[in-house]
Amino acid sequence: MISVDEARERILQVLHPLPAEIVALADAWQRVAAAPVIARLTQPPADVSAMDGYALRAADGAEGSVLRVIGAAPAGHPFAGAVGAGEAVRLFTGSVVPQGADGILLQEDATRDGDRVRINETVAAGRHIRRAGQDFAAGDAVVPAGRRLTARDVGLAAAANHPWLSVHRRPRVAILATGDEIALPGEPIPPGGIVSSNSHALAALVRAVGGEPMVLPVARDDALMIAAVADSVAGMDMLVTTGGASVGDHDLVIESLKSRGMTLDFWQIAMRPGKPLLFGDLAGTPVLGLPGNPVSAMVCSILFLLPALSRLAGLPAAPPPVSAAILGAAVKANDKRADHLRATISVDGAGRVVATPFPVQDSAMLRRLALADALILRAPHAPSLEAGAEVGVIRLDSLGI
Repeated sequence: MISVDEARERILQVLHPLPAEIVALADAWQRVAAAPVIARLTQPPADVSAMDGYALRAADGAEGSVLRVIGAAPAGHPFAGAVGAGEAVRLFTGSVVPQGADGILLQEDATRDGDRVRINETVAAGRHIRRAGQDFAAGDAVVPAGRRLTARDVGLAAAANHPWLSVHRRPRVAILATGDEIALPGEPIPPGGIVSSNSHALAALVRAVGGEPMVLPVARDDALMIAAVADSVAGMDMLVTTGGASVGDHDLVIESLKSRGMTLDFWQIAMRPGKPLLFGDLAGTPVLGLPGNPVSAMVCSILFLLPALSRLAGLPAAPPPVSAAILGAAVKANDKRADHLRATISVDGAGRVVATPFPVQDSAMLRRLALADALILRAPHAPSLEAGAEVGVIRLDSLGI
């Protein structure tokens, strides 16, 4: 068995960001920029007023002075002339500051009488003026490559005059559940069978991080049926299987896919839940074989599939972020496998984050996983800890899944 960290590194080292494609700006939200977004103009393009008021020379802006209003410059309609001594031009927020003016008299600090305006508070040079290029200049990289585009980024790209953006293609992920006992939700359940949750949970996880899932029909415990999957995943960026990768007589995934040319990188990880995990390559398509147990499959997806999809999507691929918490209940000493305890999160009276593991950690208890806020990380051979001890946790609410 290999460690969690080694397994993740071996997965990531063979994956690469997917090629770029061009999408309309309206479709760019949550996509990953494949190239920097370079500003195609300067913003603002000229000195503009930050407030409603009057443009004037600061030298004429003493309190009590009266100036002659020689025109107006609504936003989008710059004043054609220049402001001279004793003169002012009516402005509005976003109006271009006329030539000759270097100060803004606020509307609320002015008294207007026909074509005359009285200054009720001294005007300072440069105040309330947004300088040309204050936000960005033509040629600036306003959004870096490798960033998942937020609504704010989309707005910034629009302001930089980009109707189209270059983004990485979404990862296409084929999902295959295996087992004679498996029925999809709503189907007749065979004697001794169970309803499959893995395919739908994994498809939701793939969508949550920007991928495109393709759920394949359930493959029965038949070597030829599982091997035939190799013919249906051409063009996919990853094949994720669940079940059939352990050591039983009906655990057929490894040998079945090997018969179609899969090369196996590793199998079995020193972790709980999720020991029987495999990674290989099927004619250029990476294969991640997850345990059939739904809790194990989801924990392994958090630790391995999410970083893998990040790498394919063009994002920095890293382990899920770990934060500190204190235990809300004692935990026993750990064995040779890294453990991932499902836990709830609360905040105590001192403002400390408290992670309380569920008293029963059975990996078949999917409801507990759905109710969990975090995974408490327990290293191999970690000693027992009492309530109040500090531990590392993966906050599930931080992962977007």
